Amino acid sequence: MLKYYFINKFDTNLIDKQSNDTTLIYRNYSNFNLENILNIKKYTRKKKLKFLLANNTKLALKLKLDGAYLPSFNNETNHLNYSKPRNFLIIGSAHNLKEIRVKEIQGAKIIFISSIFKRNNNYLGINKFKLFSKLTKMQIIALGGISKKNVKKINLLKCAGYAGISFFE
Repeated sequence: MLKYYFINKFDTNLIDKQSNDTTLIYRNYSNFNLENILNIKKYTRKKKLKFLLANNTKLALKLKLDGAYLPSFNNETNHLNYSKPRNFLIIGSAHNLKEIRVKEIQGAKIIFISSIFKRNNNYLGINKFKLFSKLTKMQIIALGGISKKNVKKINLLKCAGYAGISFFE
């Protein structure tokens, strides 16, 4: 099962807790720091973890990261013009069918659908989540409110994995 951990800062203690099958996604939108990104890249390579950059495909390519994460609010397709290495991964997130279609157009190989468990403005619940996952051929990752109590339910949904923040800390 695929696991994706969103990080906002470079913290070796939190990174060290992760298993080798966890992919880190750096998504610090407000306090963008190139030095942090380079430090995370160096550390994740040493730990043999995959590392993605959120919302900046061009920089992820320039820094030779493992891929880029496109949040649901990112509707741009400029990155389709760049040449990418074969193993460069583009992941997107979506909250509804329209956003799923946008991520498909953007070339995402994996789509995070949220929120499955967290009751917020984007809350879907299990039934809508299953419906949305049947409407695309992309790999689906559960996002939102994942905890140790409900992680077993994800296996029943036949999705490729799960993503979060607090679950991994």
